[in-house]
Amino acid sequence: MLRELSIRNFAIIEDLTVSFSGGLTVLTGETGAGKSIIIDAVHLLAGGRGNSEFIRHGAKKAELGGLFQISSSGHPVHKKLEEAGIEIEEDTIILRRDLNDTGKSVCRVNGKLVPLSVLRDIGSSLIDIHGQHENQELMDEKQHINLLDHFAEEQLTPIQDLYSSQYDEYRSLKKELASISIDEQLMAQRIDLYQFQMKELEDANLKLGEEDELLDERRRLMNFNKIFERSSAAYEAIQGESKGLDWIGNAMGALEDAATVDEQFKEAAESVTTAFYALQDAAYQVKNVLDELEFDPARLNEVEQRLALIQNLKRKYGSTVEEILAYYDKIKTELNELLNRDEILQVKERKVLEMEAVLNELASELSTVRKDAAHNLSEAIMAELRELHMEKAKFIVNFDELPYFDANGKDQVIFYISTNVGEPPKSLPKIASGGELSRMMLALKTIFSSSNGITSIIFDEVDTGVSGRVAQAIAEKIAAISVNSQVLCISHLPQVAAMADHHYFIKKEVEHDRTFTSLLEIDTNARIEEISRMMSGAEITDLTLQHATELLKMANERKNK
Repeated sequence: MLRELSIRNFAIIEDLTVSFSGGLTVLTGETGAGKSIIIDAVHLLAGGRGNSEFIRHGAKKAELGGLFQISSSGHPVHKKLEEAGIEIEEDTIILRRDLNDTGKSVCRVNGKLVPLSVLRDIGSSLIDIHGQHENQELMDEKQHINLLDHFAEEQLTPIQDLYSSQYDEYRSLKKELASISIDEQLMAQRIDLYQFQMKELEDANLKLGEEDELLDERRRLMNFNKIFERSSAAYEAIQGESKGLDWIGNAMGALEDAATVDEQFKEAAESVTTAFYALQDAAYQVKNVLDELEFDPARLNEVEQRLALIQNLKRKYGSTVEEILAYYDKIKTELNELLNRDEILQVKERKVLEMEAVLNELASELSTVRKDAAHNLSEAIMAELRELHMEKAKFIVNFDELPYFDANGKDQVIFYISTNVGEPPKSLPKIASGGELSRMMLALKTIFSSSNGITSIIFDEVDTGVSGRVAQAIAEKIAAISVNSQVLCISHLPQVAAMADHHYFIKKEVEHDRTFTSLLEIDTNARIEEISRMMSGAEITDLTLQHATELLKMANERKNK
Protein backbone atom coordinates (compact mmCIF):
# COMPACT_ATOMS: atom_id res chain seq x y z
CA MET A 1 0.00 0.00 0.00
CA LEU A 2 0.97 3.65 -0.35
CA ARG A 3 2.35 4.56 3.06
CA GLU A 4 3.62 8.08 2.44
CA LEU A 5 3.30 10.66 -0.30
CA SER A 6 5.46 13.77 -0.55
CA ILE A 7 4.82 16.62 -2.99
CA ARG A 8 6.95 19.73 -3.38
CA ASN A 9 6.54 22.70 -5.73
CA PHE A 10 3.80 20.98 -7.72
CA ALA A 11 1.09 23.31 -9.11
CA ILE A 12 -0.37 25.16 -6.08
CA ILE A 13 1.20 22.72 -3.61
CA GLU A 14 4.39 24.14 -2.10
CA ASP A 15 5.32 21.37 0.34
CA LEU A 16 3.05 18.55 1.44
CA THR A 17 3.79 15.21 3.10
CA VAL A 18 1.00 12.85 4.11
CA SER A 19 0.91 9.33 5.54
CA PHE A 20 -1.77 6.84 4.50
CA SER A 21 -3.11 3.62 6.01
CA GLY A 22 -5.02 0.67 4.63
CA GLY A 23 -8.73 0.52 3.99
CA LEU A 24 -10.69 3.41 2.50
CA THR A 25 -9.26 6.93 2.62
CA VAL A 26 -11.51 9.70 1.35
CA LEU A 27 -10.27 13.17 0.36
CA THR A 28 -12.80 15.99 0.32
CA GLY A 29 -12.71 19.76 0.06
CA GLU A 30 -14.12 22.68 -1.82
CA THR A 31 -13.87 22.90 -5.60
CA GLY A 32 -10.45 24.21 -6.64
CA ALA A 33 -8.78 23.31 -3.35
CA GLY A 34 -6.36 20.98 -5.12
CA LYS A 35 -7.90 17.53 -4.72
CA SER A 36 -7.28 16.53 -8.34
CA ILE A 37 -3.79 18.06 -8.19
CA ILE A 38 -2.86 15.44 -5.60
CA ILE A 39 -4.11 12.72 -7.95
CA ASP A 40 -2.14 14.33 -10.80
CA ALA A 41 0.97 14.14 -8.62
CA VAL A 42 0.39 10.43 -7.92
CA HIS A 43 -0.24 9.85 -11.64
CA LEU A 44 3.14 11.43 -12.52
CA LEU A 45 4.84 9.52 -9.71
CA ALA A 46 3.60 6.31 -11.32
CA GLY A 47 5.11 7.26 -14.68
CA GLY A 48 2.37 9.40 -16.22
CA ARG A 49 3.03 12.06 -18.84
CA GLY A 50 4.19 15.36 -17.39
CA ASN A 51 5.53 18.74 -18.46
CA SER A 52 7.00 21.89 -16.96
CA GLU A 53 3.54 23.45 -16.49
CA PHE A 54 3.11 21.30 -13.38
CA ILE A 55 6.00 23.11 -11.64
CA ARG A 56 4.93 25.72 -9.10
CA HIS A 57 5.52 29.27 -10.28
CA GLY A 58 8.97 30.49 -9.27
CA ALA A 59 10.43 27.01 -8.64
CA LYS A 60 13.05 25.22 -10.73
CA LYS A 61 11.62 21.74 -10.33
CA ALA A 62 8.76 19.74 -8.84
CA GLU A 63 9.65 16.83 -6.54
CA LEU A 64 7.38 13.83 -6.02
CA GLY A 65 8.00 10.83 -3.77
CA GLY A 66 6.03 7.82 -2.64
CA LEU A 67 6.80 5.05 -0.15
CA PHE A 68 5.03 1.75 -0.76
CA GLN A 69 4.93 -1.30 1.48
CA ILE A 70 4.52 -4.69 -0.22
CA SER A 71 3.44 -7.48 2.10
CA SER A 72 3.07 -10.27 -0.48
CA SER A 73 6.16 -12.05 -1.82
CA GLY A 74 4.11 -13.07 -4.86
CA HIS A 75 3.24 -9.50 -5.85
CA PRO A 76 3.94 -8.96 -9.59
CA VAL A 77 6.12 -5.92 -8.82
CA HIS A 78 8.86 -8.23 -7.50
CA LYS A 79 9.44 -9.67 -10.97
CA LYS A 80 9.53 -6.21 -12.53
CA LEU A 81 12.06 -5.00 -9.95
CA GLU A 82 14.22 -8.05 -10.58
CA GLU A 83 14.15 -7.46 -14.35
CA ALA A 84 15.23 -3.86 -13.76
CA GLY A 85 18.05 -4.92 -11.40
CA ILE A 86 16.49 -3.14 -8.42
CA GLU A 87 16.78 -4.55 -4.91
CA ILE A 88 13.94 -4.38 -2.40
CA GLU A 89 14.62 -4.18 1.33
CA GLU A 90 12.14 -4.72 4.17
CA ASP A 91 9.26 -4.99 1.66
CA THR A 92 9.61 -1.28 0.88
CA ILE A 93 9.60 0.43 -2.52
CA ILE A 94 10.33 4.14 -2.88
CA LEU A 95 9.41 5.90 -6.11
CA ARG A 96 10.90 9.32 -6.78
CA ARG A 97 10.38 11.67 -9.71
CA ASP A 98 11.78 15.16 -10.20
CA LEU A 99 10.27 17.24 -12.99
CA ASN A 100 12.62 20.01 -14.19
CA ASP A 101 11.63 23.31 -15.75
CA THR A 102 13.06 22.04 -19.05
CA GLY A 103 10.34 19.40 -19.09
CA LYS A 104 12.83 16.56 -18.45
CA SER A 105 12.27 14.04 -15.66
CA VAL A 106 14.68 12.30 -13.31
CA CYS A 107 13.21 9.02 -12.07
CA ARG A 108 14.42 6.75 -9.27
CA VAL A 109 13.21 3.48 -7.79
CA ASN A 110 14.76 2.59 -4.43
CA GLY A 111 17.45 5.16 -5.16
CA LYS A 112 18.42 3.72 -8.56
CA LEU A 113 18.11 5.94 -11.62
CA VAL A 114 15.68 4.40 -14.12
CA PRO A 115 14.12 5.43 -17.44
CA LEU A 116 10.57 6.76 -17.35
CA SER A 117 9.36 3.55 -19.03
CA VAL A 118 10.66 1.45 -16.11
CA LEU A 119 9.06 3.80 -13.56
CA ARG A 120 5.79 3.51 -15.49
CA ASP A 121 6.01 -0.29 -15.61
CA ILE A 122 6.66 -0.57 -11.87
CA GLY A 123 4.15 2.16 -11.02
CA SER A 124 1.39 0.37 -12.93
CA SER A 125 1.82 -2.61 -10.58
CA LEU A 126 1.44 -0.42 -7.51
CA ILE A 127 -1.19 2.19 -8.40
CA ASP A 128 -4.40 1.99 -10.41
CA ILE A 129 -5.96 5.43 -10.99
CA HIS A 130 -9.55 5.67 -12.16
CA GLY A 131 -11.08 8.96 -13.18
CA GLN A 132 -14.49 9.83 -14.56
CA HIS A 133 -13.35 10.01 -18.18
CA GLU A 134 -10.01 8.20 -18.22
CA ASN A 135 -9.49 5.24 -20.53
CA GLN A 136 -8.31 2.77 -17.93
CA GLU A 137 -7.47 -0.92 -18.23
CA LEU A 138 -11.10 -1.91 -17.81
CA MET A 139 -12.06 0.38 -20.69
CA ASP A 140 -9.40 -1.00 -23.03
CA GLU A 141 -10.81 -3.81 -25.19
CA LYS A 142 -7.34 -5.32 -25.68
CA GLN A 143 -7.09 -5.85 -21.92
CA HIS A 144 -10.42 -7.67 -21.54
CA ILE A 145 -8.94 -11.09 -22.26
CA ASN A 146 -6.32 -10.52 -19.56
CA LEU A 147 -9.01 -9.60 -17.04
CA LEU A 148 -10.98 -12.73 -17.90
CA ASP A 149 -7.80 -14.79 -17.56
CA HIS A 150 -7.21 -13.28 -14.11
CA PHE A 151 -10.68 -14.42 -13.14
CA ALA A 152 -9.97 -17.99 -14.37
CA GLU A 153 -6.29 -18.02 -13.39
CA GLU A 154 -6.33 -21.26 -11.41
CA GLN A 155 -7.90 -23.30 -14.22
CA LEU A 156 -6.07 -21.58 -17.07
CA THR A 157 -2.47 -21.44 -15.83
CA PRO A 158 -1.45 -25.08 -16.53
CA ILE A 159 -2.79 -24.91 -20.11
CA GLN A 160 -1.38 -21.40 -20.65
CA ASP A 161 2.10 -22.54 -19.62
CA LEU A 162 2.00 -25.37 -22.18
CA TYR A 163 0.59 -23.09 -24.86
CA SER A 164 3.17 -20.34 -24.21
CA SER A 165 6.15 -22.68 -24.58
CA GLN A 166 4.72 -24.13 -27.81
CA TYR A 167 3.80 -20.69 -29.13
CA ASP A 168 7.33 -19.31 -28.55
CA GLU A 169 8.81 -22.26 -30.45
CA TYR A 170 6.21 -21.82 -33.21
CA ARG A 171 7.04 -18.12 -33.66
CA SER A 172 10.74 -18.89 -33.84
CA LEU A 173 10.10 -21.56 -36.48
CA LYS A 174 7.91 -19.20 -38.50
CA LYS A 175 10.69 -16.60 -38.52
CA GLU A 176 13.16 -19.21 -39.76
CA LEU A 177 10.70 -20.22 -42.47
CA ALA A 178 10.20 -16.60 -43.52
CA SER A 179 13.95 -16.07 -43.82
CA ILE A 180 14.21 -19.08 -46.15
CA SER A 181 11.12 -18.26 -48.19
CA ILE A 182 12.60 -15.62 -50.48
CA ASP A 183 12.15 -15.15 -54.22
CA GLU A 184 14.41 -16.93 -56.70
CA GLN A 185 16.26 -13.82 -57.95
CA LEU A 186 17.04 -12.63 -54.44
CA MET A 187 18.11 -16.15 -53.48
CA ALA A 188 20.52 -16.36 -56.46
CA GLN A 189 22.00 -12.96 -55.57
CA ARG A 190 22.47 -13.99 -51.97
CA ILE A 191 24.12 -17.31 -52.95
CA ASP A 192 26.60 -15.45 -55.19
CA LEU A 193 27.37 -12.95 -52.46
CA TYR A 194 27.89 -15.60 -49.78
CA GLN A 195 30.09 -17.72 -52.05
CA PHE A 196 32.27 -14.68 -52.88
CA GLN A 197 32.56 -13.69 -49.23
CA MET A 198 33.36 -17.23 -48.10
CA LYS A 199 36.11 -17.58 -50.73
CA GLU A 200 37.61 -14.25 -49.69
CA LEU A 201 37.66 -15.31 -46.04
CA GLU A 202 38.93 -18.81 -46.79
CA ASP A 203 41.78 -17.40 -48.89
CA ALA A 204 42.66 -15.06 -46.04
CA ASN A 205 42.93 -18.07 -43.66
CA LEU A 206 42.64 -15.91 -40.54
CA LYS A 207 43.74 -17.26 -37.17
CA LEU A 208 42.69 -16.17 -33.72
CA GLY A 209 45.41 -14.06 -32.06
CA GLU A 210 47.23 -13.59 -35.38
CA GLU A 211 46.74 -9.84 -35.55
CA ASP A 212 48.33 -9.27 -32.12
CA GLU A 213 51.30 -11.44 -33.05
CA LEU A 214 51.77 -9.51 -36.32
CA LEU A 215 51.61 -6.17 -34.53
CA ASP A 216 54.30 -7.33 -32.11
CA GLU A 217 56.47 -8.57 -34.95
CA ARG A 218 56.08 -5.33 -36.90
CA ARG A 219 57.07 -3.34 -33.82
CA ARG A 220 60.23 -5.44 -33.42
CA LEU A 221 61.17 -5.16 -37.11
CA MET A 222 60.60 -1.41 -37.23
CA ASN A 223 62.76 -0.95 -34.11
CA PHE A 224 65.47 -3.47 -35.08
CA ASN A 225 68.41 -1.03 -34.86
CA LYS A 226 67.38 0.25 -31.46
CA ILE A 227 66.82 -3.28 -30.11
CA PHE A 228 70.19 -4.49 -31.46
CA GLU A 229 72.15 -1.47 -30.17
CA ARG A 230 70.63 -1.42 -26.69
CA SER A 231 70.77 -5.18 -26.13
CA SER A 232 74.41 -5.25 -27.33
CA ALA A 233 75.27 -2.42 -24.97
CA ALA A 234 73.55 -4.24 -22.11
CA TYR A 235 75.42 -7.46 -22.81
CA GLU A 236 78.76 -5.68 -23.08
CA ALA A 237 78.15 -3.87 -19.78
CA ILE A 238 77.37 -7.12 -17.96
CA GLN A 239 79.57 -9.72 -19.63
CA GLY A 240 82.40 -7.77 -21.27
CA GLU A 241 85.97 -7.96 -19.94
CA SER A 242 86.44 -5.99 -16.69
CA LYS A 243 82.74 -5.02 -16.79
CA GLY A 244 79.83 -5.47 -14.41
CA LEU A 245 79.88 -9.22 -13.95
CA ASP A 246 83.64 -9.28 -13.25
CA TRP A 247 83.37 -6.62 -10.57
CA ILE A 248 80.40 -8.34 -8.95
CA GLY A 249 82.31 -11.65 -9.08
CA ASN A 250 85.19 -9.98 -7.27
CA ALA A 251 82.79 -8.59 -4.66
CA MET A 252 81.17 -11.99 -4.24
CA GLY A 253 84.53 -13.70 -3.57
CA ALA A 254 85.65 -10.98 -1.14
CA LEU A 255 82.42 -11.09 0.87
CA GLU A 256 82.43 -14.88 1.00
CA ASP A 257 85.97 -14.77 2.48
CA ALA A 258 84.94 -12.08 4.96
CA ALA A 259 81.90 -14.14 6.01
CA THR A 260 84.12 -17.07 6.99
CA VAL A 261 85.60 -14.96 9.77
CA ASP A 262 82.71 -12.59 10.54
CA GLU A 263 79.07 -13.69 10.19
CA GLN A 264 77.96 -10.08 9.86
CA PHE A 265 78.92 -10.35 6.14
CA LYS A 266 77.01 -13.61 5.55
CA GLU A 267 73.71 -12.00 4.47
CA ALA A 268 75.45 -9.49 2.21
CA ALA A 269 77.54 -12.27 0.66
CA GLU A 270 74.41 -14.29 -0.10
CA SER A 271 72.70 -11.28 -1.70
CA VAL A 272 75.69 -10.50 -3.95
CA THR A 273 76.01 -14.18 -4.89
CA THR A 274 72.32 -14.28 -5.90
CA ALA A 275 72.76 -11.09 -7.93
CA PHE A 276 75.85 -12.52 -9.66
CA TYR A 277 74.09 -15.63 -10.89
CA ALA A 278 70.97 -13.66 -11.85
CA LEU A 279 73.06 -11.27 -13.97
CA GLN A 280 74.90 -14.24 -15.49
CA ASP A 281 71.55 -15.80 -16.53
CA ALA A 282 70.39 -12.45 -17.94
CA ALA A 283 73.59 -12.16 -19.97
CA TYR A 284 73.06 -15.63 -21.45
CA GLN A 285 69.45 -14.72 -22.39
CA VAL A 286 70.52 -11.45 -24.06
CA LYS A 287 73.31 -13.27 -25.91
CA ASN A 288 70.89 -15.90 -27.25
CA VAL A 289 68.54 -13.19 -28.56
CA LEU A 290 71.45 -11.27 -30.13
CA ASP A 291 72.65 -14.39 -31.92
CA GLU A 292 69.19 -14.83 -33.49
CA LEU A 293 68.53 -11.16 -34.33
CA GLU A 294 68.39 -10.63 -38.06
CA PHE A 295 66.80 -7.77 -39.97
CA ASP A 296 64.64 -8.91 -42.93
CA PRO A 297 63.12 -6.00 -44.95
CA ALA A 298 61.08 -8.49 -47.00
CA ARG A 299 59.47 -9.90 -43.85
CA LEU A 300 58.50 -6.41 -42.72
CA ASN A 301 56.75 -5.89 -46.05
CA GLU A 302 54.91 -9.21 -45.65
CA VAL A 303 53.74 -8.27 -42.17
CA GLU A 304 52.51 -4.87 -43.39
CA GLN A 305 50.55 -6.47 -46.23
CA ARG A 306 49.01 -9.08 -43.92
CA LEU A 307 47.90 -6.42 -41.43
CA ALA A 308 46.43 -4.34 -44.28
CA LEU A 309 44.45 -7.41 -45.43
CA ILE A 310 43.10 -8.00 -41.92
CA GLN A 311 42.13 -4.32 -41.63
CA ASN A 312 40.30 -4.49 -44.96
CA LEU A 313 38.37 -7.60 -43.85
CA LYS A 314 37.49 -5.92 -40.54
CA ARG A 315 35.93 -3.02 -42.45
CA LYS A 316 33.73 -5.50 -44.34
CA TYR A 317 32.85 -8.26 -41.89
CA GLY A 318 33.47 -7.27 -38.27
CA SER A 319 35.47 -5.12 -35.91
CA THR A 320 37.65 -8.03 -34.71
CA VAL A 321 39.04 -11.26 -36.13
CA GLU A 322 36.69 -13.13 -33.78
CA GLU A 323 33.68 -11.32 -35.30
CA ILE A 324 34.94 -12.02 -38.84
CA LEU A 325 35.25 -15.75 -38.13
CA ALA A 326 31.78 -15.74 -36.51
CA TYR A 327 30.40 -14.06 -39.62
CA TYR A 328 32.03 -16.75 -41.76
CA ASP A 329 30.30 -19.49 -39.74
CA LYS A 330 26.99 -17.64 -40.04
CA ILE A 331 27.03 -17.24 -43.83
CA LYS A 332 28.28 -20.81 -44.22
CA THR A 333 25.14 -22.03 -42.42
CA GLU A 334 22.88 -19.69 -44.39
CA LEU A 335 24.48 -20.70 -47.69
CA ASN A 336 23.91 -24.33 -46.85
CA GLU A 337 20.23 -23.55 -46.17
CA LEU A 338 19.91 -21.67 -49.45
CA LEU A 339 21.55 -24.44 -51.47
CA ASN A 340 19.30 -26.99 -49.77
CA ARG A 341 16.34 -24.62 -49.60
CA ASP A 342 13.62 -26.90 -50.95
CA GLU A 343 14.46 -29.78 -48.67
CA ILE A 344 14.75 -27.55 -45.60
CA LEU A 345 11.52 -25.75 -46.53
CA GLN A 346 9.64 -29.02 -46.66
CA VAL A 347 10.97 -30.14 -43.28
CA LYS A 348 10.15 -26.84 -41.59
CA GLU A 349 6.71 -26.57 -43.23
CA ARG A 350 5.84 -30.05 -41.97
CA LYS A 351 7.04 -29.01 -38.51
CA VAL A 352 4.90 -25.83 -38.66
CA LEU A 353 1.81 -27.86 -39.55
CA GLU A 354 2.50 -30.26 -36.68
CA MET A 355 2.92 -27.37 -34.25
CA GLU A 356 -0.24 -25.64 -35.52
CA ALA A 357 -2.19 -28.83 -34.80
CA VAL A 358 -0.84 -28.85 -31.23
CA LEU A 359 -1.52 -25.11 -30.79
CA ASN A 360 -5.05 -25.52 -32.15
CA GLU A 361 -5.76 -28.18 -29.57
CA LEU A 362 -4.32 -26.09 -26.71
CA ALA A 363 -6.07 -22.92 -27.94
CA SER A 364 -9.34 -24.85 -28.02
CA GLU A 365 -8.79 -25.96 -24.42
CA LEU A 366 -8.05 -22.36 -23.41
CA SER A 367 -11.21 -21.19 -25.14
CA THR A 368 -13.34 -23.83 -23.40
CA VAL A 369 -12.04 -22.82 -19.96
CA ARG A 370 -12.49 -19.12 -20.78
CA LYS A 371 -16.09 -19.60 -21.92
CA ASP A 372 -16.96 -21.44 -18.73
CA ALA A 373 -15.29 -18.68 -16.71
CA ALA A 374 -17.02 -16.01 -18.82
CA HIS A 375 -20.41 -17.36 -17.77
CA ASN A 376 -19.43 -17.21 -14.10
CA LEU A 377 -17.92 -13.73 -14.56
CA SER A 378 -21.10 -12.46 -16.21
CA GLU A 379 -23.23 -13.79 -13.36
CA ALA A 380 -20.91 -12.26 -10.75
CA ILE A 381 -20.82 -8.86 -12.43
CA MET A 382 -24.58 -8.71 -12.94
CA ALA A 383 -25.00 -9.53 -9.24
CA GLU A 384 -22.74 -6.57 -8.44
CA LEU A 385 -24.69 -4.34 -10.84
CA ARG A 386 -27.97 -5.29 -9.19
CA GLU A 387 -26.52 -4.09 -5.89
CA LEU A 388 -25.66 -0.85 -7.70
CA HIS A 389 -29.29 -0.50 -8.87
CA MET A 390 -28.66 -1.51 -12.47
CA GLU A 391 -31.15 -4.37 -12.28
CA LYS A 392 -31.85 -4.39 -16.00
CA ALA A 393 -28.23 -4.47 -17.09
CA LYS A 394 -26.91 -7.46 -18.99
CA PHE A 395 -23.18 -8.15 -19.10
CA ILE A 396 -21.87 -10.35 -21.89
CA VAL A 397 -18.39 -11.66 -22.59
CA ASN A 398 -18.22 -11.76 -26.37
CA PHE A 399 -15.87 -14.25 -28.09
CA ASP A 400 -14.53 -14.09 -31.64
CA GLU A 401 -12.02 -16.50 -33.11
CA LEU A 402 -8.89 -14.94 -34.54
CA PRO A 403 -7.65 -16.25 -37.91
CA TYR A 404 -4.17 -16.60 -36.42
CA PHE A 405 -2.45 -17.55 -33.18
CA ASP A 406 -1.34 -14.91 -30.69
CA ALA A 407 0.11 -15.07 -27.19
CA ASN A 408 -3.34 -15.81 -25.72
CA GLY A 409 -4.48 -18.47 -28.20
CA LYS A 410 -7.10 -17.66 -30.83
CA ASP A 411 -9.67 -15.90 -28.67
CA GLN A 412 -10.63 -12.27 -29.05
CA VAL A 413 -12.54 -11.28 -25.91
CA ILE A 414 -14.55 -8.06 -25.57
CA PHE A 415 -16.88 -7.13 -22.71
CA TYR A 416 -20.34 -6.04 -23.84
CA ILE A 417 -23.13 -4.50 -21.76
CA SER A 418 -26.73 -3.47 -22.22
CA THR A 419 -27.91 -1.08 -19.49
CA ASN A 420 -31.56 -0.73 -20.54
CA VAL A 421 -34.24 -3.18 -21.64
CA GLY A 422 -34.54 -3.39 -25.41
CA GLU A 423 -31.14 -1.87 -26.12
CA PRO A 424 -28.57 -4.03 -27.92
CA PRO A 425 -25.34 -4.75 -26.00
CA LYS A 426 -22.42 -2.45 -26.75
CA SER A 427 -18.74 -2.82 -26.03
CA LEU A 428 -17.82 -1.50 -22.60
CA PRO A 429 -15.84 1.58 -23.77
CA LYS A 430 -18.91 2.82 -25.71
CA ILE A 431 -21.14 3.26 -22.65
CA ALA A 432 -22.25 6.90 -22.77
CA SER A 433 -23.63 7.63 -19.28
CA GLY A 434 -21.03 8.74 -16.77
CA GLY A 435 -23.06 7.33 -13.88
CA GLU A 436 -23.46 3.98 -15.60
CA LEU A 437 -19.79 3.92 -16.51
CA SER A 438 -18.88 4.55 -12.87
CA ARG A 439 -21.09 1.73 -11.62
CA MET A 440 -19.87 -0.66 -14.30
CA MET A 441 -16.29 0.10 -13.39
CA LEU A 442 -16.99 -0.39 -9.68
CA ALA A 443 -18.66 -3.73 -10.33
CA LEU A 444 -15.64 -4.92 -12.30
CA LYS A 445 -13.25 -3.54 -9.71
CA THR A 446 -15.09 -5.39 -6.94
CA ILE A 447 -14.60 -8.65 -8.84
CA PHE A 448 -10.96 -8.04 -9.76
CA SER A 449 -9.61 -6.08 -6.79
CA SER A 450 -8.63 -9.21 -4.87
CA SER A 451 -6.77 -10.81 -7.78
CA ASN A 452 -5.12 -8.18 -9.95
CA GLY A 453 -2.21 -7.52 -7.57
CA ILE A 454 -2.61 -3.71 -7.49
CA THR A 455 -1.41 -2.25 -4.20
CA SER A 456 -3.39 1.02 -4.26
CA ILE A 457 -6.55 1.93 -6.16
CA ILE A 458 -7.38 5.60 -6.58
CA PHE A 459 -10.84 6.82 -7.56
CA ASP A 460 -10.96 10.42 -8.77
CA GLU A 461 -14.56 11.63 -8.61
CA VAL A 462 -15.93 8.44 -10.17
CA ASP A 463 -19.18 9.08 -8.30
CA THR A 464 -20.02 12.14 -10.40
CA GLY A 465 -23.53 12.14 -11.84
CA VAL A 466 -25.20 9.93 -9.22
CA SER A 467 -27.25 10.59 -6.10
CA GLY A 468 -29.70 9.03 -3.68
CA ARG A 469 -29.76 5.26 -3.32
CA VAL A 470 -27.26 4.86 -6.20
CA ALA A 471 -24.79 7.08 -4.34
CA GLN A 472 -25.20 4.92 -1.24
CA ALA A 473 -24.68 1.74 -3.27
CA ILE A 474 -21.53 3.20 -4.84
CA ALA A 475 -20.23 4.19 -1.41
CA GLU A 476 -20.73 0.65 -0.10
CA LYS A 477 -19.11 -0.83 -3.20
CA ILE A 478 -16.03 1.38 -2.86
CA ALA A 479 -15.79 0.35 0.78
CA ALA A 480 -16.05 -3.32 -0.26
CA ILE A 481 -13.15 -2.90 -2.69
CA SER A 482 -11.05 -1.41 0.12
CA VAL A 483 -11.25 -4.71 2.00
CA ASN A 484 -8.78 -6.28 -0.48
CA SER A 485 -6.90 -3.18 -1.67
CA GLN A 486 -5.98 0.17 -0.24
CA VAL A 487 -8.39 2.71 -1.75
CA LEU A 488 -7.89 6.47 -1.98
CA CYS A 489 -11.00 8.27 -3.16
CA ILE A 490 -11.70 11.89 -4.05
CA SER A 491 -15.44 12.41 -3.71
CA HIS A 492 -18.22 14.96 -3.55
CA LEU A 493 -20.69 12.43 -2.17
CA PRO A 494 -21.40 12.54 1.57
CA GLN A 495 -22.33 8.85 1.43
CA VAL A 496 -18.80 7.97 0.27
CA ALA A 497 -17.17 10.26 2.84
CA ALA A 498 -19.20 8.62 5.61
CA MET A 499 -17.88 5.15 4.68
CA ALA A 500 -14.23 6.25 5.00
CA ASP A 501 -11.83 4.63 7.44
CA HIS A 502 -9.70 7.78 7.16
CA HIS A 503 -10.98 11.19 6.08
CA TYR A 504 -8.69 13.99 4.84
CA PHE A 505 -9.81 17.56 4.24
CA ILE A 506 -8.03 19.54 1.53
CA LYS A 507 -7.89 23.28 2.11
CA LYS A 508 -6.68 26.12 -0.10
CA GLU A 509 -5.39 29.33 1.47
CA VAL A 510 -3.85 32.56 0.18
CA GLU A 511 -0.89 34.06 2.01
CA HIS A 512 1.23 36.98 0.78
CA ASP A 513 -0.44 36.82 -2.64
CA ARG A 514 0.45 33.13 -3.07
CA THR A 515 -1.91 30.13 -3.02
CA PHE A 516 -1.13 27.15 -0.76
CA THR A 517 -2.80 23.77 -0.41
CA SER A 518 -2.77 21.79 2.83
CA LEU A 519 -4.11 18.36 3.76
CA LEU A 520 -5.41 17.47 7.22
CA GLU A 521 -6.85 14.24 8.61
CA ILE A 522 -10.04 15.18 10.47
CA ASP A 523 -11.63 13.64 13.56
CA THR A 524 -15.24 12.67 14.13
CA ASN A 525 -16.55 16.15 14.96
CA ALA A 526 -14.78 17.72 12.00
CA ARG A 527 -16.06 14.90 9.77
CA ILE A 528 -19.63 15.68 10.83
CA GLU A 529 -19.13 19.32 9.83
CA GLU A 530 -17.48 18.40 6.50
CA ILE A 531 -20.18 15.87 5.57
CA SER A 532 -22.79 18.45 6.55
CA ARG A 533 -21.13 20.95 4.19
CA MET A 534 -21.09 18.33 1.42
CA MET A 535 -24.84 17.84 1.91
CA SER A 536 -25.91 21.45 1.90
CA GLY A 537 -23.15 23.49 0.38
CA ALA A 538 -21.49 26.37 2.23
CA GLU A 539 -24.23 26.80 4.87
CA ILE A 540 -24.17 24.33 7.77
CA THR A 541 -27.38 24.06 9.83
CA ASP A 542 -28.46 22.02 12.84
CA LEU A 543 -30.52 19.85 10.52
CA THR A 544 -27.60 19.09 8.17
CA LEU A 545 -25.37 18.34 11.16
CA GLN A 546 -28.02 15.94 12.44
CA HIS A 547 -28.25 14.26 9.01
CA ALA A 548 -24.44 14.00 8.82
CA THR A 549 -24.30 12.38 12.26
CA GLU A 550 -26.96 9.88 11.25
CA LEU A 551 -25.16 9.13 7.98
CA LEU A 552 -21.91 8.38 9.83
CA LYS A 553 -23.75 6.14 12.27
CA MET A 554 -25.41 4.20 9.45
CA ALA A 555 -22.07 3.87 7.63
CA ASN A 556 -20.40 2.40 10.71
CA GLU A 557 -23.23 -0.09 11.11
CA ARG A 558 -22.93 -1.20 7.48
CA LYS A 559 -19.14 -1.60 7.73
CA ASN A 560 -19.45 -3.68 10.90
CA LYS A 561 -21.93 -6.14 9.43
